[in-house]
Order: sequence, then structure tokens, then C-alpha cells
Amino acid sequence: QVQLQESGPGLVKPSQTLSLTCTVSGGSITTKNSAWNWIRRPPGKGLEWMGAIGWDGTTFDSPSLKLHTSISRDTSKNQISLQLTSVTPADTAVYYCVAGPGWRYWGQGTQVTVSS
Repeated sequence: QVQLQESGPGLVKPSQTLSLTCTVSGGSITTKNSAWNWIRRPPGKGLEWMGAIGWDGTTFDSPSLKLHTSISRDTSKNQISLQLTSVTPADTAVYYCVAGPGWRYWGQGTQVTVSS
């Protein structure tokens, strides 16, 4: 059973860079054909797919966010990471790490608030 655990700061100031990490257990981020996604849900809004990184390190970007997001991985730690630059209060959301066929596996999510 794949388990995903997000971690990162709960509070970020506007214009700063948000960095989040997803630690994967019960599976490997290098498993062939796997993809590891970042998804967020702003308060009162729907889910927004932010991007993904594939088993071979290929990244997939959301057209609306690609100028501000970077997804990377550390295979030695079985972790994927998200960086979101120049954050604004609109980036306040619960951030999820998601994987598996049909987005079967979800982390519990981590709340991020952007506020001065």
C-alpha cells in the first residue's frame, strides 16, 4: 500500500517561495510508468492540478502555473518536492501529494497559508 506524507511550512509570507516535500512509503517513485502529482484545493474552491513528475524524472507542468512551479525528486529519499515562487494569498490552500492509477493514493494534505 503506497502511503504519501506531505510536509512543509504552514505559513508563508507573500512573495516568498513555498517548498513542500512528499515522502513516499510502500512504493518507489522510480516504479516504471508511475507519476507523482501535486494537487491543491484553495478554500471554497475545487481541486487544482499543479504538475507531476514521472518515474523517469520527466516533469509535467500545469500551463497556468508552470512559470511559478518546480517539481523535483530525491530518489535516495524516495521523496518528491514542490517549489512555488512568488506566492500570494491566492496560493493559500491544502496541498496534496497524489499518485497511482486514477489518483488512487492521496496524502493527508498540508495546509499552507500565505499571509504577512
